[in-house]
Amino acid sequence: MPHGHPMATPVALSEQLAAVARAVAAVRQGRSLADVLPAVPARLRPGVQALVFLTLRHGGETLALAGLLARRPPAPAVSGLLEAALALLIDGTGYAPHTVVDQAVRALPALRAPALAGFVNACLRRFLRERDALLAQVRATPLGRWNHPDWWVQRLQHDHPDHWAAALEAANQPAPMVLRVNRRQGSRAAYQEQLARLGWLADPIGDDGLVLAQAVPVERLPGWADGAVSVQDGAAQMAAPLLLGQGLPPGARVLDACAAPGGKSAHLLERADLELWALDADATRTQRIHDTMRRLRLSVDGSVRVLTADAGTPQRWWDGRPFDAILLDAPCSASGIVRRHPDVRWLRRAEDVPRLAAEQRRLLAALWPLLAPGGRLLYATCSVFRAEGADVVADFLACHPDARVLPAPGHLLPGGIAADATGQGERFVSAHAMGDNARRGMDGFFYALLGKA
Repeated sequence: MPHGHPMATPVALSEQLAAVARAVAAVRQGRSLADVLPAVPARLRPGVQALVFLTLRHGGETLALAGLLARRPPAPAVSGLLEAALALLIDGTGYAPHTVVDQAVRALPALRAPALAGFVNACLRRFLRERDALLAQVRATPLGRWNHPDWWVQRLQHDHPDHWAAALEAANQPAPMVLRVNRRQGSRAAYQEQLARLGWLADPIGDDGLVLAQAVPVERLPGWADGAVSVQDGAAQMAAPLLLGQGLPPGARVLDACAAPGGKSAHLLERADLELWALDADATRTQRIHDTMRRLRLSVDGSVRVLTADAGTPQRWWDGRPFDAILLDAPCSASGIVRRHPDVRWLRRAEDVPRLAAEQRRLLAALWPLLAPGGRLLYATCSVFRAEGADVVADFLACHPDARVLPAPGHLLPGGIAADATGQGERFVSAHAMGDNARRGMDGFFYALLGKA
């Protein structure tokens, strides 16, 4: 099994590669791994996910190499198989090269392409013979060098001229597993001791987080089923303390406008006694908010109102009473979380960014009138692009003289790089991320805190 996933019975690499090939082909054809991976049989899924992630992290190199090795592109699943085998050969992850070639060929009958055994064998053996020259050729291009689409690299270069290369390197590293301890059930220090007794090392991050040195299945975490802990990236854990600031009065009305799956809503309730409204436009995702609250035992007193509604049309759901604080974690390109979702970079298109920015502007304008005077709104996206962060906020401020900017980190890049020159971001990160492992526990994010006069 790749990446150390324990299994009761070993699974042939060829069987995994066939499933990986189909998943990679689906992503290349525009489908999300969130839709594809649940269809993989449970006994294969951990290993297949690890191999798919590896392949997509090398997706620029493998795509370019497959183009050099095959005169005509084969069927999508066979292309996916070539990409997966090439990623394993590039990465050298625990398999001898001859084993990878052999198992790739053995995967072909499952893909209904046994006649292409000679073709796949020839492509992979040529790569092994000419490895250095072929890799040098593909890595001379931005796609092969950075394993992100060209438009993505160019936008990052424009947006973050001092940090773009470090951000791309960080985005290609596997993200650590980060926990958020439910302070209503116990202290972080006590939970860290529990983990240590099990032999699991963890570093603190932020106010409530722990970065695990090694990922573990969530069901093995102490108190998981009883809501003692959640999985949430360190950057996402900044939202609740930023919005709550020095505290809100008990029973304050708070809106989480795009709340699913409910992690940030839950963190707010773990830290304060609030009247919380949690919205999402998708009914299936709204159900996940209910599930989150139920596991964390946060909805038993009726303090949470979960609604399926479009935050941008408050006339359909708002009761007319102003909110003391609003969290708008707006739909975005998800360009900051590619460490955890390596398919995102291959699914997004350049034209998605202005379309999503327009939606962010719509939501921000619609929600501002719902905020009480003296209240605060936290605008957040898990994007590294300024078009979905600083630019949206600058346009909003130009049209809303009653809004003022409060201290917040601005643009954070994967790996805990504070990209804004104000210094606020750097101070925030250094105060909330202790040690190299903790800094790694942060995705790319944007945060702006707006106070209403």
